[in-house]
Amino acid sequence: MSAILPLLFGIIALIYASVGFGGGSSYTAILTLTGIEPKLIPIISLCCNIVVVTGGTIRFWRAGLIDWKIMAPMLAISAPMAFVGGLTPLKEQTFLLILGGTLLLSAIALLLPQQRLSPMKLPQPVVLGLSGIVGLLAGLSGIGGGIFMAPVLHLIRWADERRIAAFASLFILVNSITGLAGQLTKGGIESFAEPAASYWPLLLAVLIGGQLGSMAGIRLFPPQWLRRVTAILVGYAAIRLLLQTI
Repeated sequence: MSAILPLLFGIIALIYASVGFGGGSSYTAILTLTGIEPKLIPIISLCCNIVVVTGGTIRFWRAGLIDWKIMAPMLAISAPMAFVGGLTPLKEQTFLLILGGTLLLSAIALLLPQQRLSPMKLPQPVVLGLSGIVGLLAGLSGIGGGIFMAPVLHLIRWADERRIAAFASLFILVNSITGLAGQLTKGGIESFAEPAASYWPLLLAVLIGGQLGSMAGIRLFPPQWLRRVTAILVGYAAIRLLLQTI
């Protein structure tokens, strides 16, 4: 493992924890570019997500921004679907196709001009159904799913910016835990323990970066600039993965 990898992960965690995200799509994109064994990518990304968003979720909860009455129904649907996604056995070619497609959708979601779009109204069953679909994608691909839900919630003016960030953090945490549970149940913990152990510095890096970003609540870069740079990285990784499936 390159010595620069923990540094990159720590920086990503610091930046994304400050706005309520875990950085899962960026971890996944970077890992795909390193040539790591595909089956380890969702395990490592989900673990990093859990480490990062735990601190953010606690911070949002203490600030009174976690509304369980509104958020619980969406989590009750997305969490089991994330577990099912993680549990689903996939051939390597199929996994790369799903991962590449998911990252490509992530890049597109990041580029949506959220502030310029007119508000939309979506019926509650549609929002709940979307939550389930995102949960399934989260489990299949190894990302938390907040990168998909947040733009939609902004678009429909579901809540103010801080409450959406709080929900995204909780959404990522819950889906990452259940998605990881599915992945480990599918492959068996023993099959991942030894190969994944060498990547422990990444967990330490995101723990430090995530705590700094979460406690400080700082934004080192303008959100629009951050979305664009992340979209380029994630989009590039997506195209490389999709080309491997041809």
